[in-house]
Amino acid sequence: MKSRRYRSHYLLIGFMSLVAGMVLGLGLLAYITYLSYTAHAAAYTFDEPLSFSQMIKADKKPVKVIATMPKPTPTPVVTPDVRIAPIVDGLAPIVTNLQTNQPVVFLTIDDGAHKTPDELQMLKDNHLKATLFLARLFIDEDPGFFTGFAAAGNLIEDHTLNHNINMVQTSHEQQKAEICGMADYELQHYGRRPILYRPPGGTYNQLMQRAAADCGMKALVTWIAKANGGSMQYQIGDHLRPGDIVLMHFRPEFRQDLQAFIDAMKSQHLHTELLENWLP
Repeated sequence: MKSRRYRSHYLLIGFMSLVAGMVLGLGLLAYITYLSYTAHAAAYTFDEPLSFSQMIKADKKPVKVIATMPKPTPTPVVTPDVRIAPIVDGLAPIVTNLQTNQPVVFLTIDDGAHKTPDELQMLKDNHLKATLFLARLFIDEDPGFFTGFAAAGNLIEDHTLNHNINMVQTSHEQQKAEICGMADYELQHYGRRPILYRPPGGTYNQLMQRAAADCGMKALVTWIAKANGGSMQYQIGDHLRPGDIVLMHFRPEFRQDLQAFIDAMKSQHLHTELLENWLP
């Protein structure tokens, strides 16, 4: 009788131990599951803390992979190692090229007679900025055509009102009227007064240098290389050099001229800069 009572006690203790073990095991399993879902939930972003059931639901959602585009290679920032000379004795300096060690060239485009939308697009497609020397004679029927060039970061400068290639034979006041008149015109149409001047035909004298300075021009800009007729022409040597100023025109062969310039520039591992950034 007594042994039966002991046996009942042992069975009861064994059963309670088994239940306790199962409860402990289930608790441990629940804790491990909680930690697992907590780790998974860290991959999601929520405004409010998640409950355990919400984390279970979230874990069933596919993880979104957001593709990121590679960042474009930035254009190298060049600190000028030489600057355009200042005005001395009331005469604007003459600039044909800059004696620099930097791998830069300066693209300038003249007149504005030929106008097609692809001209601006070609500059954009090739990541080029240019200085535009415009004359009223060639743009007065559609000055708004060049606002897109200005908006894209190209700068519009002075090439006189009437593009008189014999301006050196006129008086100081006549030259001043041509240069200042175009500066006023460009300020009116493009919201910026020009600071550089290119003489028509590239011919100048001291009267013109003084007239340009009187009109607020910081320099007379000529050139040392030219993109013309689909090829490059050089005053010195047979290739572009750092600091060269290159002349182009708005002509029907614009595409061929621009490509000739790009090929010549790349062959010497050069890139373009705006000439205006190299002023004192």
